[in-house]
Amino acid sequence: MTLRALRSCPPRARRALLSALAAFATVAALVVGAGAPQAAAASSLPCDVYATAGTPCVAAHSLVRALYSSYSGSLYQVQRASDGATANIGLLATGGYANAAAQDSFCSGTTCIITKIYDQSSKHNDLTVEGAGGAGAADVGAPADALPVTLGGHQVYGLEISAGMGYRDNSTSGVATNGAAEGMYMVTSGTHVNGSCCFDYGNAETNNKDTGNGHMDAINFGTECWFAPCYGSGPWVQADLENGLFQSNLGYSTNTSNTGTGAIPFVTALLKNNGQDHFALKWGNAQSGGLTTTYSGGEPTTSGYSPMHQEGAIVLGTGGDNSNGSIGSFFEGVMTSGIPTDAADNAVQSNIVSVGYGGATGSTGTLNPASEISLKATTSCCTTDYVRHQANAAVLSAITSSSSALDKSDATWIVRRGLASSSCVSFESRNYPGDFLRHYNFKLLRQPMDGTATFRADATFCPETGKSGTGTSFASYNYPTRYLRHYNYNVYIASDGGSNAWDSATSWSDDVSWVVSSPWAP
Repeated sequence: MTLRALRSCPPRARRALLSALAAFATVAALVVGAGAPQAAAASSLPCDVYATAGTPCVAAHSLVRALYSSYSGSLYQVQRASDGATANIGLLATGGYANAAAQDSFCSGTTCIITKIYDQSSKHNDLTVEGAGGAGAADVGAPADALPVTLGGHQVYGLEISAGMGYRDNSTSGVATNGAAEGMYMVTSGTHVNGSCCFDYGNAETNNKDTGNGHMDAINFGTECWFAPCYGSGPWVQADLENGLFQSNLGYSTNTSNTGTGAIPFVTALLKNNGQDHFALKWGNAQSGGLTTTYSGGEPTTSGYSPMHQEGAIVLGTGGDNSNGSIGSFFEGVMTSGIPTDAADNAVQSNIVSVGYGGATGSTGTLNPASEISLKATTSCCTTDYVRHQANAAVLSAITSSSSALDKSDATWIVRRGLASSSCVSFESRNYPGDFLRHYNFKLLRQPMDGTATFRADATFCPETGKSGTGTSFASYNYPTRYLRHYNYNVYIASDGGSNAWDSATSWSDDVSWVVSSPWAP
């Protein structure tokens, strides 16, 4: 269309065309720049994209980054255990990444929980720790240091939900009610999930109770199959529309290819609903690629869902009635007014990918915090063997340059400040964010950090010169005479002689001495 032709259009048509062209330009710019994290951070972010497309954010929550290029406020609030004081955690720069160093400084020498997640939109729909509901007692705040990740080359913290944790706002502004259209997405994790109800983010009841079919409109992510059949083992992106987790209008999956996301570290989960006769579900790998639509069709055929009856509260980490047995991870998420276009969704996914969730920390081969490492045995039998996780347990396994990418990732750990003592270290799994090596009944396991003092102590190890004179030995923080040891290709904390087989004095000093090497995973 020429400029003259554009000027001849009626004013309403001209405004619509200009809006469409602007949305197209935003999408094109994001797709072209998807490989440049710094450029993406300085240009259109998710809520900029949705606003340009005519479906502005009415809620924008993130612990890791700004969701508007112009946002310069706080992301979340932490409260420390030592004195009950609180601090707001903001950004390193306008439109940038979380200032995690401020959290580390404020929480040094004690522990902190997350007490508030700020809404970056003009609606100020902030989330606070959820109170009691029809199906659960009052929740507690999530530990602030449970989910360290790298984003855009920066060290930040996500939100790791364990059972009994959740956040909510029952008095919101601008959120869809009574059949109005809306969209939403969240970035979560496919490795920290379970089959309990209900890890949700989205629209819920305003009284923390189940008030009937269609009174919720929230993304659910987990391995709970509410309506059989579900295909594969999940986890699945589903719609919690109250009294059911829906994969289609029939409840159960009508898409045999939807076997779930699998255990990928970062997942984009998306739901949109016109509130009358149509909803859609999508998901994507938040580290690469685009979105896959798993369902797009009519509302559930059972009465009460067409039209919907949303009440406009926002929930995170639980069901609408505070069903709080689920676990899950949350990094960022938004809710919109109106249904975003597919082009806008694709642009948002491109932006998410561009910021580099779970990217390299920039440090390798040392015991400094944020360094990525592998731990190699020094015993003569096993000098090509490394500590890796397998079926949730730590084992000793041969890893070579020809090993699979999965094996190499399983044998890569990120050094973190000791969860129980900053003078010691903890080891976070490279491919299971928020999971740490901890001992349980003296055996080493890979488990999600739940914030308890017991877990913190079990997952903390104090390095010292290798007992054999080679490498490094790691004393258990809470059992200081026991050291990280391989025995019969399993890994334990073991003493030098004792009643357990793994306490054998034979080759003990070699078995507890490790080489801190460069990581196998890139």
